[in-house]
Amino acid sequence: MSKVFQHRARVAILDDYQGLALTSADWTALRERCDVNVFHEAIPPDEAPARLTDFDVLCTMRERMALPAGLLERLPKLKFIAVTGPHHRTLDLAAARRLGITVSCTPRPETGQFATAELAWGLILALTRHIPQETQGMRVGGWQHTVGKALYGRTLGLLGLGRLGAHMVPVARAFGMDVIAWSQNLTDEAARAAGARRVGKHELFARSDVLSVHLVLSERTRHIVDRAALQAMKPGAYLVNTARGGLIEQEALVDALEDGPLGGAALDTFEVEPLPADHVLRRLPKLLLTPHLGYTVEETFAWFYRLSIENIAAWLDGAPIRLLQAPA
Repeated sequence: MSKVFQHRARVAILDDYQGLALTSADWTALRERCDVNVFHEAIPPDEAPARLTDFDVLCTMRERMALPAGLLERLPKLKFIAVTGPHHRTLDLAAARRLGITVSCTPRPETGQFATAELAWGLILALTRHIPQETQGMRVGGWQHTVGKALYGRTLGLLGLGRLGAHMVPVARAFGMDVIAWSQNLTDEAARAAGARRVGKHELFARSDVLSVHLVLSERTRHIVDRAALQAMKPGAYLVNTARGGLIEQEALVDALEDGPLGGAALDTFEVEPLPADHVLRRLPKLLLTPHLGYTVEETFAWFYRLSIENIAAWLDGAPIRLLQAPA
């Protein structure tokens, strides 16, 4: 029996949309000590206090579910949160500490860590070659309704040149593209080291044939892709966002697609997730949508859940590991 509990701990695995949590890693040893419950659908915020009130442990999948102070304060039995990934920006870590809730995390996966950048390239190719439309046309007997655009000789703009943004550069070079980049802290030297050229924000949007977003969401970057930036883009340009939905001003994006310069856009992340079934973004023909697939690959899930099991077991033994630190 654990040093923490004199009863069996109750564990809630949250947001297991694909039903992979229990098969991605071996939960056998942990289930001998705990009652493990899986939630396959997102829990509405107003239902979360009642549905999670009896759990001692929450196991998250990235930031699919927000854990603000108001929710944590209404979960009296909660003592441990197993976060997947190195951070959880919608978890109120200060409130968790105040309430005596221990939080552990997992480092980035050894494999699959660039899966989001790989998806970005999939979306770029889908947009520029109209792959979804032509695929659907083939299924109903059609043949060649669109003309695509080649990437060779065009300009890729990177809004953000960190770990994932920099991973876009060698692929762009392989396609024969010029690469420019901008972010608030990017220097000429850092851009050159990554194989790109730093430009100003306005020039980034004005010169890019394809603009891919790779910034962290913060108060400083929220809606950084605003109306002025979108209206500065060249006619027929494409926008791809695999970072965070809050980076783009939604109404401005809708206008840029319906009446503005954008030839198309692809979004993998949204300000509200899961995206409501009646959301306006679902109705725009020039917009390609995917349901936050960026990090969702087999390698990442196996890594996250295996280490989460280790984290929960260590906490049950009274010696928690991989404690989550406050963001820098």
